[in-house]
Amino acid sequence: MTVIVAENDGFCVGVKKAVDTAFTVPAENTYVLGDLIHNEDVVKRISKRGIKKADALREVPDGARLLIRSHGVGKEVYDHCTRHQIDVVDCTCSFVKKTQKIVASKSAEGKTIAIAGHREHPEVIGLVGWCASEAYVFSSEEDDFGILKDKGVVLVSQTTFSEQRFLKIAENIQKVYPKSVEIFRTICYTTVRRQKEAQKIAKNCDAVLVLGGLHSSNTRKLCEIASAHCKNVIRLNNADDFKYEKIQYFKRVGVIAGASTPDWQTQEVLFKMANNNAEVQKATQTVAEETQQAEATTMAEVVQGIDRETRYRKGQILNVNIVSARDEGIYVSVSGKGEILIDKAELDCEEYSRESYAGKIGEDINVMVVETNPKVKLSEKKVKKIQEEEALLKDVEAGKEFTVVCTGYNKGGLTAELGTYPVFVPAREIRAGFVKDLEKYTGKNLRLKLIEIRKERRKEIIASQRVILEAEREEREAAKAEKEAAFFDSVHVGDIVEGKVERATSFGAFVSVNGFDCLAHISDLSWTGVKEVKDVLTIGKRYQFQVLKIDRDSKKVSIGYKQLQPQPWDLAAEKYAEGDVVHGKVVRIVPFGAFVELEKGIDGLVHVSQISHEWLENPTSVLSIGEEIDAQILAFNPEEHKITLSIKALQPAPEVEYPREHDDGGKPQRQKKSKRSNRGNYSEEEEYSGWSESFEGASISELLGSDDEK
Repeated sequence: MTVIVAENDGFCVGVKKAVDTAFTVPAENTYVLGDLIHNEDVVKRISKRGIKKADALREVPDGARLLIRSHGVGKEVYDHCTRHQIDVVDCTCSFVKKTQKIVASKSAEGKTIAIAGHREHPEVIGLVGWCASEAYVFSSEEDDFGILKDKGVVLVSQTTFSEQRFLKIAENIQKVYPKSVEIFRTICYTTVRRQKEAQKIAKNCDAVLVLGGLHSSNTRKLCEIASAHCKNVIRLNNADDFKYEKIQYFKRVGVIAGASTPDWQTQEVLFKMANNNAEVQKATQTVAEETQQAEATTMAEVVQGIDRETRYRKGQILNVNIVSARDEGIYVSVSGKGEILIDKAELDCEEYSRESYAGKIGEDINVMVVETNPKVKLSEKKVKKIQEEEALLKDVEAGKEFTVVCTGYNKGGLTAELGTYPVFVPAREIRAGFVKDLEKYTGKNLRLKLIEIRKERRKEIIASQRVILEAEREEREAAKAEKEAAFFDSVHVGDIVEGKVERATSFGAFVSVNGFDCLAHISDLSWTGVKEVKDVLTIGKRYQFQVLKIDRDSKKVSIGYKQLQPQPWDLAAEKYAEGDVVHGKVVRIVPFGAFVELEKGIDGLVHVSQISHEWLENPTSVLSIGEEIDAQILAFNPEEHKITLSIKALQPAPEVEYPREHDDGGKPQRQKKSKRSNRGNYSEEEEYSGWSESFEGASISELLGSDDEK
């Protein structure tokens, strides 16, 4: 049985963060609102730590600690916790957080919010809780979309929703309101990857095990996808549900786990499969050994019926009777006349013992005459060898390939031996093309097929290696063409594929996808840009890629790695906040300020007024390209990709003395005053502006692409 385990299984990033937090946060006076994740075994382990489950906010006492699960909650939960001094440990998934911000922002503008998802799912309930205007939930493309108000519709998705169903819902809403729909594709990229992999495994397996909590939405979707492509899909809550007899007759079994399934549950199932499979293999091996013994007994009967002769000649086959067994060998009788010793070294046995052959006295065996002068010598081993050679010669005559070692050469070709038969390979039959140096083949293995047998020369075998090599080349080319055709029939732009990085060049990496070389250009490896492939990918390792372009005529496929990775700004909210002190490098200087790289792909702006307490005509007077600086975040807007920084906020304001008009003695006096500049005002045109996600606010046609791309 072949077992195929999904690579993208087990906890997703958001669930792992929530579970890790639940196992590390102090358990005393700590509550979790609902089940932390949809997995009964994990929930039980968390409960054993002493963390209590609250089905409603009123069950959480004032001053307690509350874990917010990765699904997220509505705004009113945070407001309640603030009023009752409840310490919130927020484990909301970053992708869910992003969707919540979109919903809150757009609903505040008066837009009608449409959510593609399941209305009873905790994440969807939480999203609705951030809507200041009307919100509608759609779980099917067949729902009634006419209830949406024609004053601007914003569509988002539950992060674990089916991508195909989301696109259908978006398409149908667009038909109702073609000009007033903003679509945000908020499905988690790991969800899309899991669903693609589930489809691929189901297509290539006889049965599929889907492991995950019975109330897990994403696990249920994986089960639905697998069922669409495989007739034998078995849903498991945990390893206790696994029954080997349900899969024991399948050759290929796939194992898929939902995002709420811990690795140890998957390992338990695989362990049980391995143990049961080993027992089956052991039983099969025993049957195979018994069959081989029966065949060996049958082979001993092949030589029966050979005519007995009393006149000995070298090479003659005799049927003799065992009459006694001694330490040096056995004595046999030929046609009931006399006794001849067969040396124990010539008997067909692994290790001779007198006792073993004593029990065979009276049995007949077949032997060959190997010497007649000065006395007759017999061998049982030679008979077996001749039988094997005769059987082999029949196979050779039938066209079966055979292998020999080249023993020499002459002007015409190569020489060898097949048992006791001489073999000759003409020079033109060694390989395609002329072979000049025959000597280099001496001692090498030759793979041959029969051309003819010259019986006039003691059955000399004339053979060819060229016919085998040419046939294999044609077969490889045909297989390659067939494989390429099948590959191009199965792959489409936008597909998620798995490939092994074979080699790297200055312009990208060549990746083997189902045996076909695809190019991942270096510009499609990372959102932040890389100089060398090795900075992102490792030769010999397997990764997930997205198909970007297909050219069947030129047999070229372009794939991308970065398209499946989160962009730096998608994760920025987890790393930065207003008031943080950050370290970065000056990468660009303009008249109104300097751009500072905080990390690859994320820059912040230090306005000229925020560089120094002194007035500067040009930032270059104090900053230079490549200089590393510390700054404080004044403003942070991840949606617009903007970070405003201040260097002077980390510096003490200098004190400057100004002259007073008079003192008591009539002398001018100086007063201390913070040095300030009236040049701090600047126009909005000078402000740093970022860029938006390419899909935000896009039309459905832009999201779905052309008919060919669908």
